[in-house]
Amino acid sequence: MNDWNNDYLAEFHRQDLLRETEQICLANLAMQSRVYRPSLFTRAMHGFASWMILAGKKLHNRYEIPTAHTHQTTSSSFAR
Repeated sequence: MNDWNNDYLAEFHRQDLLRETEQICLANLAMQSRVYRPSLFTRAMHGFASWMILAGKKLHNRYEIPTAHTHQTTSSSFAR
């Protein structure tokens, strides 16, 4: 029974070492990877695109939605 216990502990320590080496490899990989930092041009284009989307939504609300509801109102006059 003592031999079985030694084999079990050896296998336990082997698995522990494998887990530890895997963690070290992952930590090294994480240290080597670059953090994404957008350039000035990228940030400017992102801001410009956001502004264009916002302006488009405002234009849509101003011009397209009111014209969609004009046919629902009935008027007795033909002059507009």
